[in-house]
Amino acid sequence: MRNKHSQSDAYLVQRLQSGDKSVLNILVRKWHKLFCDKAYWLVKDKDIAKDIAQESWLIIIDSINKLKNPEQFKFWAYRIVINKSTDWLRVQTRQRKKAIMNSADIKDDKSDYSEKEQLKLSMSKAIRDLPHQQKLVIQLFYTQAYSLKQISEILDVSVGTVKSRLFHAREKLKTILKTRNYEN
Repeated sequence: MRNKHSQSDAYLVQRLQSGDKSVLNILVRKWHKLFCDKAYWLVKDKDIAKDIAQESWLIIIDSINKLKNPEQFKFWAYRIVINKSTDWLRVQTRQRKKAIMNSADIKDDKSDYSEKEQLKLSMSKAIRDLPHQQKLVIQLFYTQAYSLKQISEILDVSVGTVKSRLFHAREKLKTILKTRNYEN
């Protein structure tokens, strides 16, 4: 049995798809803060998160008629927010790598950190080096504690694909961390 929340979303989406623009304000009031929160969870910057939510709304409005199952609005819209957020992160990562490559005065001052802080820092760096899809699954599973089924719905992939990405991400993290430990 569907919950009231998804039924009302489905109803609003159907009205919007029928050309009733007045329901758009209701959807925005209902979901905008959640979209901002989801984007913030990924990008860790409130202003950027708000911008991403706004850009996501533009995509949602432009492509709402492509949504075949209005009851899936939540997952469909979250996928758009996540994709916009990860696009932004990808650009930031590229810019950061360029800045690091151009900077000749980088110090590796690990002596200032405790062993636990070094491990956290190494893990964080290793996660950043994962391929985009693996990094996203790791974050959704471990940081946000989503189930495999929920992640599959958010990313619009099968549960098996989520399991595979999670497995390969863990294996790659092991390899990255081992390699870095030998280098140090």
